[in-house]
Amino acid sequence: MEKIFDCLIDSFIEDKVGIAENFLSVSLAAHLKDNLIWLFENKKLLNAGLGNDTVVNQNKLIRSDVIYWLDRKHNNQYENDFFDLMDEFVVYLNRTCYTGITGYEFHYTLYESGTFYKKHIDQFQNNGSRQYSMIMYLNSDWKIEDGGELRIYHVDEEQNISPNNGKSVFFKSSDLAHEVLLTNKQRMSITGWLKVG
Repeated sequence: MEKIFDCLIDSFIEDKVGIAENFLSVSLAAHLKDNLIWLFENKKLLNAGLGNDTVVNQNKLIRSDVIYWLDRKHNNQYENDFFDLMDEFVVYLNRTCYTGITGYEFHYTLYESGTFYKKHIDQFQNNGSRQYSMIMYLNSDWKIEDGGELRIYHVDEEQNISPNNGKSVFFKSSDLAHEVLLTNKQRMSITGWLKVG
């Protein structure tokens, strides 16, 4: 995994956006996708909000995805395999880049056809604990016409990233505005933040 971790970190250092294909193995991505589909079909996902624990807003004109928080307390083998992978990545990131990450939080994210998330920044105004944003995609056979790209706004250009299966995207939570463009089919991921404090 260190080679994939290096790919993610090196591309982040070079371009402020780390991208690594196959961050999730085909097998783990498939199991996590199955979990997410089961949760969706059993109406366990909730409308995503804007804000944090203290201030939460729901505005479907800004974001229209549904989410479900991952937690080791669920005792789900594949969620725990994912957390083991993230523990390994955080240790490696802290050792090689001295980032001081002390925790993380992740949720499943599902966008149905016709949904989106308008331009935003991930770090809260009243809480700076989120240091890095990470997204891992769970979409097989994604095509350009399916839409749903992650658009990242750099100072002088826009970067579109397709949500292909197993791919991870990594960037500083306070630095880059981004959005999820209108998706034309069901789009799935695990989204979260590496935190301090």
